[in-house]
Amino acid sequence: MTTNGPVDRLLATARGAPVDEPFRVTGVMMQYYYVCKRELWFESRNLEIDRENATVVRGTRVDETAYEDKRESLRLGMISLDLLDDGRVVEVKPSSALTEPAEMQLSYYLWYLDRVADVHREGVLAHPRERRRESVELTEERVKKVESSIRAIHDLVHRPSPPPAERKPFCDSCAYHDFCWC
Repeated sequence: MTTNGPVDRLLATARGAPVDEPFRVTGVMMQYYYVCKRELWFESRNLEIDRENATVVRGTRVDETAYEDKRESLRLGMISLDLLDDGRVVEVKPSSALTEPAEMQLSYYLWYLDRVADVHREGVLAHPRERRRESVELTEERVKKVESSIRAIHDLVHRPSPPPAERKPFCDSCAYHDFCWC
């Protein structure tokens, strides 16, 4: 099957169609694209993160304890949903500090469900520690942004080397810190 670029290749891969070069994007990859492109490149090479990192431990704790009564991790192809609540896709984050990456991860999930499974859902970004929830809808603008991001992710992960390290406010708490700064 011939595809017309990374978006079509991803859709063909997700649908199980024969593709010369399968292409996958996970929700974490979409999030990393908006947090740190170098982090995304490392993730694409299956470089294991520091699981003892305080930020990773905190995120895992929130992931495991928030909405325990409703919690069920749902996997559908390339995506893994935190929770469905009244038909809405809920993405749980420990903090609202990195809103755009979280919104784009959730937008990708909504796009994937729409384009791959023909399932149309609304999304909710939840920050249980802050007792905050915000609605996320798959608008035409978000579709364009998701698809543009998929193309950019494809280009980035196919580079032979990572982008240069770029100091950001959260670098010291990053699970890949040692790959960049030591």
